[in-house]
Amino acid sequence: MILMNNFSKKIPVFPLSNFIVFPNTTVPLNIFEPRYLKMTEDAMASNRLIGMIQPKKTGDLKKPDLFNVGCVCRIISFNETDDGRYILILKGLNRFKKINEIENKKLYRELNVEYDLYKNDEKSDQEDFEFSKIKKILKELKLLFEKRGYQINWKDLEGQNVYQTLSALSMASPFSILEKQILLETKNLEERQLKFEEILNTYSTDFLNIKTVQ
Repeated sequence: MILMNNFSKKIPVFPLSNFIVFPNTTVPLNIFEPRYLKMTEDAMASNRLIGMIQPKKTGDLKKPDLFNVGCVCRIISFNETDDGRYILILKGLNRFKKINEIENKKLYRELNVEYDLYKNDEKSDQEDFEFSKIKKILKELKLLFEKRGYQINWKDLEGQNVYQTLSALSMASPFSILEKQILLETKNLEERQLKFEEILNTYSTDFLNIKTVQ
């Protein structure tokens, strides 16, 4: 296990829209752009750490502004395909707050970050939280997912602990970029549950009109 104190304060980042990662979760990632192929190679040659962060819709098209919070991840599986792509499995370790962007001559972007705001992330999946508190969320999400044609294994989800379930639903939900970011920035499970319910309440019963939580 990598302790928070050992995380680098300078990390390469992959800005990817509508893609969030929580600590203690794993996600697949398909790498094919030259700049991120290079970023992956550099990470594999050092500490295997990269930061996942969402870009905003502001700034330069090739270099958009970034949200303030992302998640540092470790590459736990690496495979190269015949056509030169890298197929990775990332494990979320700890959320970070952006301090500033580092000017460099590399193909990819780097940030100076801090972790103090989310110093309890290492034990986040051990929070004592009753599953019954998210039954309303599960019920309403099932309806929303069915309406949108999303396929998800609810039995497997309900067999996990509350942290794993809420994290998986936050990442897989058909929410907006901003709504997902709001969930990512929550301090604990109780706050995430409340924000989840608040976001779901903005969706009309026919799911045709969607409002974004501010």
